[in-house]
Amino acid sequence: MLFPRVSGSNLQRQKVELPQAFEGEQNLVLIAFQQWQQTQVDTWLPFARQLEDSHPTMRYYELPTIRQLNPLARTFINEGMRAGIPDPVARERTITLYVDKGAFREALQLPSEQEIHVMLVDRQGKVSWRQSGVFTPEKGESLAAALREGTGDEVE
Repeated sequence: MLFPRVSGSNLQRQKVELPQAFEGEQNLVLIAFQQWQQTQVDTWLPFARQLEDSHPTMRYYELPTIRQLNPLARTFINEGMRAGIPDPVARERTITLYVDKGAFREALQLPSEQEIHVMLVDRQGKVSWRQSGVFTPEKGESLAAALREGTGDEVE
């Protein structure tokens, strides 16, 4: 499975093309579709930071994924999120995607938008590990094992 090519902007107001812009050899992406899902994303962040400290070639990213909107609406949403995140590193790694959500979900075989989806993606876009929902120690162990293996388990 490959992460689709998509364009977005991070909260530092920089346009990025994914998956090419992922900086890590392995990249943990936290995909949220609803504003209330930020609480689910937040359950993963301490573990993501810990993994990044122990795996210097790994990076993590938050990908709020929103339906396509006009530029004024995008600016309003992005600036609202930017105001709530003062940390420049978090701003750089929060990349808002304004996409056809149905096509995006289909490309990643995501069954719904009712919970977050978490994936390990390499620079070429290959998805090697995936989970959904809030962080649990079991999911963390599975992710850590995938990182230790280098490419993780193949996802078809």
